[in-house]
Amino acid sequence: MIRGVRGAITVDCNSEEVIISATEELLNQIIEGNNILPDQVASVFISTTDDLNAAFPARALRKFPGWTYVPVMCMRELAVPNSLPLCVRVMLHVNTAVPQEEIVHVYLGGATVLRPDLGNTLAK
Repeated sequence: MIRGVRGAITVDCNSEEVIISATEELLNQIIEGNNILPDQVASVFISTTDDLNAAFPARALRKFPGWTYVPVMCMRELAVPNSLPLCVRVMLHVNTAVPQEEIVHVYLGGATVLRPDLGNTLAK
């Protein structure tokens, strides 16, 4: 069964080194929290806030053994008032028998998956 595993992290600046390091930290936390094996990852979706380079987080994936052929989609989010600044969001699609309600989602540095303003809109 394919499950969605989400995570997000904020960064201090739009530096390739900082963004790659933060993305690696986030992915490691997601992998460890869910005991994910490389062959379980079906695809990865990465988005960044408008002020970050969307290609930098994808480069972090090269450091994970077995992820060479995993499809990756990267995009830059549209700027929205009151959105969190300098944030990388990740969604892994994982082939696992773990029930969705037991999946561990990871949010580091005060990051969220949905921006606060969109979260309120979706709740209406």
